[in-house]
Amino acid sequence: MCTIGEAGQNGVCKQRPLICSILDPNAWFKPERLHPQVESLIYWRDVKKSGIVFGAGLIILVAISCFSVISVFAYLSLLALFGTVAFRIYKSVTQAVQKTNDGHPFKEYLDLDLTLSQEKVQHIAGVAVAHLNGFTAELRRLFLVEDLIDSIKFGVILWVFTYIGAWFNGMTLVILAFVSLFTLPKVYENNKQSIDTYLDLVRTKLTEITDKIRVAIPIGKKPVAAATESDKDK
Repeated sequence: MCTIGEAGQNGVCKQRPLICSILDPNAWFKPERLHPQVESLIYWRDVKKSGIVFGAGLIILVAISCFSVISVFAYLSLLALFGTVAFRIYKSVTQAVQKTNDGHPFKEYLDLDLTLSQEKVQHIAGVAVAHLNGFTAELRRLFLVEDLIDSIKFGVILWVFTYIGAWFNGMTLVILAFVSLFTLPKVYENNKQSIDTYLDLVRTKLTEITDKIRVAIPIGKKPVAAATESDKDK
């Protein structure tokens, strides 16, 4: 088990990436890795804009939890369409009365280039594949018990998830995740030092317990002699 310092600049423990990253906030909250607009929203750089996005998103998620996705999509689309049509008519009437020629009110948005370049698609696909491969390799390591202690920890996490699944349905978890997205990063940013201090204490205790278990149950390790011979053969 590594400490926050051992997690390094990448924020991921090289020895046990899954277990380490769960207790390492630096692996979760890295604003420099986010798109500037996304970082501005979830870290509330512009309170007004973040409040609008957070409120609108929360209302949509609550509506989806109460009604079908199709109904919510249809009503929201109708509302948006009604607003744009009404505004278009209003601007047309205003231009006719004032005898001005300001053009289409949405011309700025109509001229936006929404196409994805081939390079952008390849970059996104490459990042997705890299994360998928890492996730698959980590699951294989845990399920096939490469390290007994890590697999036991993973089992405990899964056991906790069974209770979470019994308490909350999927949509409730999505709403909680959305709220956490707009609250936890800012809370950690404002209280980074104290949170890291407490997490280091937890890490130290877990390391002590893990080391004691590894000494008592030396499973999943190569014998020193065998490991040395294997290294020589390579």
